[in-house]
Amino acid sequence: ILDIGAGLVILLVIIGIFLLPGKTGSVAQIGVTTKPVEMDVLVRGLSVRNPNALVQEFEKSKKTNIIIRNQPHGEVEVRSVRRLIDELAVPQPDGTLKVMPDPRVEDSFRLNMILTIAGKATMTETGPVLGNNKLKIGTPVELDGPLYNFNGSVIEVRIQ
Repeated sequence: ILDIGAGLVILLVIIGIFLLPGKTGSVAQIGVTTKPVEMDVLVRGLSVRNPNALVQEFEKSKKTNIIIRNQPHGEVEVRSVRRLIDELAVPQPDGTLKVMPDPRVEDSFRLNMILTIAGKATMTETGPVLGNNKLKIGTPVELDGPLYNFNGSVIEVRIQ
Protein backbone atom coordinates (compact mmCIF):
# COMPACT_ATOMS: atom_id res chain seq x y z
CA ILE A 1 0.00 0.00 0.00
CA LEU A 2 2.89 2.37 0.82
CA ASP A 3 4.58 1.67 -2.51
CA ILE A 4 1.38 2.41 -4.41
CA GLY A 5 0.94 5.70 -2.46
CA ALA A 6 4.54 6.74 -3.14
CA GLY A 7 4.19 5.92 -6.83
CA LEU A 8 0.95 7.95 -7.00
CA VAL A 9 2.65 10.97 -5.39
CA ILE A 10 5.56 10.76 -7.85
CA LEU A 11 3.13 10.48 -10.78
CA LEU A 12 1.15 13.54 -9.59
CA VAL A 13 4.35 15.57 -9.19
CA ILE A 14 5.47 14.69 -12.72
CA ILE A 15 2.06 15.63 -14.12
CA GLY A 16 2.13 18.91 -12.17
CA ILE A 17 5.58 19.86 -13.44
CA PHE A 18 5.17 19.06 -17.13
CA LEU A 19 1.47 19.56 -17.84
CA LEU A 20 0.54 22.44 -15.52
CA PRO A 21 3.43 24.95 -15.51
CA GLY A 22 1.31 27.84 -14.15
CA LYS A 23 1.54 31.57 -14.90
CA THR A 24 5.24 31.95 -14.11
CA GLY A 25 6.23 30.15 -17.29
CA SER A 26 8.62 27.34 -17.91
CA VAL A 27 12.37 27.18 -17.98
CA ALA A 28 12.45 27.85 -21.73
CA GLN A 29 10.93 31.38 -21.38
CA ILE A 30 9.06 31.13 -24.67
CA GLY A 31 7.80 34.44 -26.05
CA VAL A 32 10.15 36.68 -24.07
CA THR A 33 11.40 39.61 -26.14
CA THR A 34 14.82 41.13 -25.69
CA LYS A 35 15.84 44.49 -27.06
CA PRO A 36 19.08 46.46 -27.06
CA VAL A 37 19.04 49.05 -24.32
CA GLU A 38 21.38 51.94 -23.72
CA MET A 39 21.73 53.77 -20.41
CA ASP A 40 23.64 56.72 -19.06
CA VAL A 41 25.30 56.24 -15.67
CA LEU A 42 26.33 59.29 -13.66
CA VAL A 43 29.43 58.93 -11.48
CA ARG A 44 30.09 61.81 -9.09
CA GLY A 45 32.98 62.45 -6.76
CA LEU A 46 35.06 59.37 -7.57
CA SER A 47 38.43 59.66 -5.86
CA VAL A 48 41.15 58.63 -8.29
CA ARG A 49 44.85 59.52 -8.57
CA ASN A 50 44.83 59.90 -12.36
CA PRO A 51 41.31 60.60 -13.69
CA ASN A 52 42.44 60.80 -17.32
CA ALA A 53 43.97 57.30 -17.14
CA LEU A 54 40.67 55.85 -15.90
CA VAL A 55 38.76 57.55 -18.72
CA GLN A 56 41.29 56.19 -21.23
CA GLU A 57 40.89 52.70 -19.71
CA PHE A 58 37.16 52.80 -20.49
CA GLU A 59 37.77 54.12 -23.99
CA LYS A 60 40.36 51.41 -24.67
CA SER A 61 38.60 48.34 -23.22
CA LYS A 62 35.03 49.24 -24.31
CA LYS A 63 33.72 46.64 -21.81
CA THR A 64 32.93 46.57 -18.08
CA ASN A 65 31.10 44.32 -15.65
CA ILE A 66 27.92 45.69 -14.13
CA ILE A 67 26.28 44.86 -10.81
CA ILE A 68 22.71 46.10 -10.37
CA ARG A 69 21.33 46.26 -6.81
CA ASN A 70 24.08 43.89 -5.60
CA GLN A 71 23.15 41.32 -8.28
CA PRO A 72 25.92 40.63 -10.83
CA HIS A 73 24.71 40.86 -14.43
CA GLY A 74 27.88 40.35 -16.42
CA GLU A 75 29.68 42.26 -19.10
CA VAL A 76 28.22 45.26 -20.91
CA GLU A 77 29.56 47.49 -23.66
CA VAL A 78 30.88 50.97 -22.86
CA ARG A 79 29.75 53.19 -25.74
CA SER A 80 31.11 56.52 -24.55
CA VAL A 81 32.71 58.29 -21.60
CA ARG A 82 32.21 61.98 -21.02
CA ARG A 83 34.18 63.66 -18.27
CA LEU A 84 32.37 66.45 -16.44
CA ILE A 85 34.64 69.31 -15.40
CA ASP A 86 33.91 71.09 -12.11
CA GLU A 87 33.30 74.74 -12.73
CA LEU A 88 32.75 77.77 -10.53
CA ALA A 89 30.80 80.96 -11.16
CA VAL A 90 33.29 83.77 -10.55
CA PRO A 91 31.95 87.32 -10.08
CA GLN A 92 33.60 89.88 -12.34
CA PRO A 93 34.32 93.55 -11.51
CA ASP A 94 31.50 94.69 -13.81
CA GLY A 95 28.95 92.58 -11.87
CA THR A 96 28.63 89.70 -14.35
CA LEU A 97 29.47 86.07 -13.66
CA LYS A 98 32.08 84.12 -15.58
CA VAL A 99 32.23 80.32 -15.46
CA MET A 100 35.75 79.03 -14.87
CA PRO A 101 37.31 75.64 -14.06
CA ASP A 102 37.62 74.89 -10.34
CA PRO A 103 41.26 75.65 -9.37
CA ARG A 104 41.33 73.72 -6.06
CA VAL A 105 44.06 71.07 -5.91
CA GLU A 106 41.94 68.49 -4.07
CA ASP A 107 39.43 68.55 -6.93
CA SER A 108 42.10 67.36 -9.36
CA PHE A 109 41.77 63.90 -7.72
CA ARG A 110 37.97 63.83 -8.02
CA LEU A 111 36.25 62.55 -11.15
CA ASN A 112 32.73 63.23 -12.36
CA MET A 113 31.67 61.50 -15.57
CA ILE A 114 28.78 60.13 -17.58
CA LEU A 115 29.22 56.61 -18.97
CA THR A 116 26.95 55.40 -21.76
CA ILE A 117 26.68 51.62 -21.53
CA ALA A 118 24.67 49.17 -23.61
CA GLY A 119 23.34 45.65 -23.28
CA LYS A 120 20.38 43.44 -24.08
CA ALA A 121 17.38 43.72 -21.77
CA THR A 122 14.31 41.56 -21.38
CA MET A 123 11.17 43.58 -22.03
CA THR A 124 8.34 43.29 -19.50
CA GLU A 125 5.10 45.18 -18.89
CA THR A 126 6.88 47.37 -16.33
CA GLY A 127 9.92 48.14 -18.50
CA PRO A 128 13.31 46.68 -19.36
CA VAL A 129 14.95 44.10 -17.08
CA LEU A 130 18.71 43.63 -17.11
CA GLY A 131 20.18 40.82 -15.05
CA ASN A 132 16.86 40.06 -13.27
CA ASN A 133 16.63 43.70 -12.12
CA LYS A 134 14.34 46.41 -13.42
CA LEU A 135 16.28 49.11 -15.18
CA LYS A 136 14.96 52.54 -14.28
CA ILE A 137 16.23 56.06 -13.72
CA GLY A 138 17.75 56.25 -10.24
CA THR A 139 18.78 52.59 -10.11
CA PRO A 140 22.15 52.27 -8.34
CA VAL A 141 24.73 50.33 -10.33
CA GLU A 142 28.25 49.17 -9.57
CA LEU A 143 30.89 49.05 -12.29
CA ASP A 144 33.64 46.50 -11.80
CA GLY A 145 36.83 45.99 -13.77
CA PRO A 146 40.36 44.73 -13.30
CA LEU A 147 41.57 47.99 -11.71
CA TYR A 148 38.37 49.70 -10.51
CA ASN A 149 35.14 49.17 -8.60
CA PHE A 150 32.80 52.10 -8.03
CA ASN A 151 29.13 53.07 -7.88
CA GLY A 152 27.00 55.23 -10.11
CA SER A 153 23.35 55.99 -10.74
CA VAL A 154 21.29 55.49 -13.91
CA ILE A 155 20.13 58.88 -15.22
CA GLU A 156 18.63 57.84 -18.56
CA VAL A 157 17.39 54.63 -20.19
CA ARG A 158 16.93 54.38 -23.96
CA ILE A 159 15.29 51.33 -25.55
CA GLN A 160 16.54 50.80 -29.11
